[in-house]
Amino acid sequence: MPQHPFDQSAYQVRLEWGVEGLARLAPADIVVLVDVLGLSSAAMRAVEAGDSLQADAEQVRAVLVDAAAGTGAVVLVGGIRNATAVASRVLAEQERRAARTSVSVIAVGEPDGGSLRFAVEDFLGAGAVIAALAGRGIDHSSPEAAAAAESFRGLHRAMRHVLTASGSGRSIDDRIDDVRAAAAADASSAVPVLRDRHFVA
Repeated sequence: MPQHPFDQSAYQVRLEWGVEGLARLAPADIVVLVDVLGLSSAAMRAVEAGDSLQADAEQVRAVLVDAAAGTGAVVLVGGIRNATAVASRVLAEQERRAARTSVSVIAVGEPDGGSLRFAVEDFLGAGAVIAALAGRGIDHSSPEAAAAAESFRGLHRAMRHVLTASGSGRSIDDRIDDVRAAAAADASSAVPVLRDRHFVA
């Protein structure tokens, strides 16, 4: 079957945005959802507390979660805060499978009416995961994925400022501590995994 120019099937690590982006990509063994100030933060908090997060608790993300689950892939939640832990989990899955394992990193973005708004925090969160994967030797990345990783590398020392000054961060400035926590690179070893419509450790 001929490759579609936008499916990134020639690459092990891929990057896209939202439900439509997930559908554009070739099927992958692992899907990593990155929603730094939403699903990622909520799922990590739940797992860090020894709890789970029901997928429907993040209603605006439920369609994407269902779409990811429907691919048959292992579905993880990642971001700036747990990027290295996610990369280690992906590497462990690849070693378990004893085969090259493809990874689709999906930046969730922010719904804006009927469209999707670019969210810099999700782009950088995806970049953090992709950069961490490269650090584990999983570095055959699409140009889209490589661009996100290089953006994170270039800005990683300024994550707190970038997130708090971004449109998304300013829109929830009543939760500034949550924004700062989400910007803390590798502060968490929690890797939420989707099982039976719940994100668990």
